[in-house]
Amino acid sequence: MTQATKIRDLRVKTSLPRLSREQGVALFQEDLLELGRRADELRRELHPEGYVTFVRDRIINYTNVCITYCKFCAFYRPPGHPESYVRSKDEIFAKVEEMLARGGTTLMLQGGHNPELKIDYYEDLFSSIKSRFDVYLHSLTATEVDHMAEVSGLSLEETLTRLKQAGLDSLPGGGAEMLVDDIREKVAPLKCSADRWFEVHETAHNVGLESTATMVFGFGETPAHRIDHLERLRALQDRTGGFRSFIHWSLTPGNSGMVRTIPPAGAEYLRIMAIARLYLDNFQHIHAGWVTEGAKLAQLALGFGADDLGSVLMEELVISATGVAYAYNAEQIAALIRAVGRIPAVRNSRYEILQVL
Repeated sequence: MTQATKIRDLRVKTSLPRLSREQGVALFQEDLLELGRRADELRRELHPEGYVTFVRDRIINYTNVCITYCKFCAFYRPPGHPESYVRSKDEIFAKVEEMLARGGTTLMLQGGHNPELKIDYYEDLFSSIKSRFDVYLHSLTATEVDHMAEVSGLSLEETLTRLKQAGLDSLPGGGAEMLVDDIREKVAPLKCSADRWFEVHETAHNVGLESTATMVFGFGETPAHRIDHLERLRALQDRTGGFRSFIHWSLTPGNSGMVRTIPPAGAEYLRIMAIARLYLDNFQHIHAGWVTEGAKLAQLALGFGADDLGSVLMEELVISATGVAYAYNAEQIAALIRAVGRIPAVRNSRYEILQVL
């Protein structure tokens, strides 16, 4: 990293030798339970205290206007559509107040690629939120940042630096889907390339913004595609140490007109969970995601390498637009964790423990 502003080095070292790409692909043929055992053993090495963490946060979709038209998305509306919107600052402030009243700490602002919104909109919104509320802004996706830079006529470095100065604290991993261009070109041809997604995150790390990493599976990709995705994440983490965590989920194409290429998640979700834990040897945290998979599968994933259950989401609209709408409160999530013999703990977005339940 060459920037004056440095981030924490989040890289970890394990006792296991690093897996090669060929070994990673071969894991897709291994016995699932044995794979889970190995991943859970590594999780115990990295997190011997036995905590399963989660954060109280809220997603606010500030606009649903988007000109990227991803084939799997049921949330977006084109410009001028009667159901399109850009939320007012007063609407957003009211939602932040509600989140704080319910004990939330983190705000995730995400929307579409709205051609009318340039960087001054985000600078004003972020600074206005930060001047009024004590909240952590874990907001935008790499594709939103890419779009914003393009419509604002700015470089990625200038865009991310200005967003950080306006109050952005870290960058989520959304917009990744499958970070292999022959898959991206089939399902989201107008979205930025895999190279550009990585460029956004590397630039964010270089200006002092940590981020998270994601994967969506079920687009018809091969095991080799999945490992290529993980390999590039691992390589960037080697360079910058800026990724906090990894989360994956299955494609939910309902109401989008797209057909999923695999049965509903299940064993494949658990297999990718275990492989991610073993392959991403420089990532501290691996999430189990209940938003798309439901509580029972996420609970099973805690035995396949996961140490975190993500977020108690208030107002999730993008996934729910596909007809998948799981909802659990903090008490229910804590009960799920205790049921598998682990210790529930509330964290903030920096993975600092706030409360052991």
